[in-house]
Amino acid sequence: MKYTLLFFFSIMIQCSYGQAVEGTLLGTWSNPDLPASNAHDNTYNEVWGLAVNDHEFAVLGTTLGTHIIDVTDANNPIELFVIEGGTTGGSIIHRDFHDHKGYLYSIADEGSNTALQIIDITQLPDAIEVVYESSEFFTRSHNIFIDESKDRLYSLISNGDAFGYSPMRIFDISDPIDPKVLGAYSNLDGYNISQVHDAFVRNDTAYLNLGPGGFAIVDFADVDNPNVISVLSTAEYPQSGYNHSGWLTDNGDFYYMADETFGSDMKVLDLRNLPDIDIPTLFNAGSNNVTIPHNQIVDGDKLYVSYYFDGLQVYDISDPINPVREMFYPTSKFPPTNGLYRGAWGVYPYLPSGNILVSDMQEGLFIVDGDFSTATEEIDEELIKHEFTISPNPSSGIFELDLSLFSGQEASVEITDNTGKLILSKSLSTDLHFLDLSQSLANGLYNLKVFNGKKTTTKRLVLRN
Repeated sequence: MKYTLLFFFSIMIQCSYGQAVEGTLLGTWSNPDLPASNAHDNTYNEVWGLAVNDHEFAVLGTTLGTHIIDVTDANNPIELFVIEGGTTGGSIIHRDFHDHKGYLYSIADEGSNTALQIIDITQLPDAIEVVYESSEFFTRSHNIFIDESKDRLYSLISNGDAFGYSPMRIFDISDPIDPKVLGAYSNLDGYNISQVHDAFVRNDTAYLNLGPGGFAIVDFADVDNPNVISVLSTAEYPQSGYNHSGWLTDNGDFYYMADETFGSDMKVLDLRNLPDIDIPTLFNAGSNNVTIPHNQIVDGDKLYVSYYFDGLQVYDISDPINPVREMFYPTSKFPPTNGLYRGAWGVYPYLPSGNILVSDMQEGLFIVDGDFSTATEEIDEELIKHEFTISPNPSSGIFELDLSLFSGQEASVEITDNTGKLILSKSLSTDLHFLDLSQSLANGLYNLKVFNGKKTTTKRLVLRN
């Protein structure tokens, strides 16, 4: 298959990176009593979202199980239910979720007692019920994806008591609590695969991220005779690595793909001339050469990416070939380190409120305001030159604030903890100010908001003695 790499993509990245605004944090949730995984020191993994009975909920995976958190009041998230997994504790790294017809599907990738759990969510926020829990088909599954239009669940890298390992299986869930196997796949129309790490499926057409095997587009209308539409081996596209995940645009013309490989850019795949796949653009978070993308979701003309150390990244894809980085939010306190997996794991932008859910492997759930258009409009070229900065950050207690963004006017500062509790409020003279918090705050993550009635900027503050 052919690809076309445009020479000017690096200039585009440089220009769009500088104009992005930092998002506004609305709320967080975490549980310090839960253990971290033995492998990656992550207590938290995937996040999903639900809108049921005029409430909004975050579904968060941890080493304990599946947490249902009411985020209707984004400033005050409340954990309502925990569905304990068959296996819990330090051996758990991955969980994954998808909902369909009033049921939440929950799986895990590790543990001898792992099973598929199907949870009735129609009575939220008052009650939930686990209506199916069986290891017949699932003793592990790395990821799941539901093609809702066809009532089919795709299980990726999975085992079950009734059969052994398979790179991918498809289940009929037209009866949501009685899954039936339709097929298992290690060979797609003559193309051998060792794993399907992740998938996006719409109307039987599956966009498959094959881990070490590259990328494939396959028509599963006939589950007994799948038709391979196109394949990209790792040798056939630039900056290839471990082909991890991706998401299709609403019109099906473009696919945004990530290789989970340190220093590897994300790719824009132009699918308008299938079976040929063009790759006109590479792009990244613009921070450093060990940046690493993880998961991504397209919603209209926005691309939302959970970008490990770089936290949440949001791109304007109204021009789909030229993503423009519009907004970010730093969830992680860890500096980018080659070979370590830390930071933002999952993202979910589909809540009716527009709020964005982000899961951080070490820090928990973040709820970020999805309406950042006003903040974007206020930024002009002069303000870009004088972005509000904090240094050093992390600090043992003394922070230097460069407030030249506020043009010499008196500004106010508020510091809140991750629950939204106000810790400190004071007025500051602008341009340059030293803030001594060494005697007043314990080690941890805080939110520093600076405002003067016209402009408001919020950043993360890390206090570490």
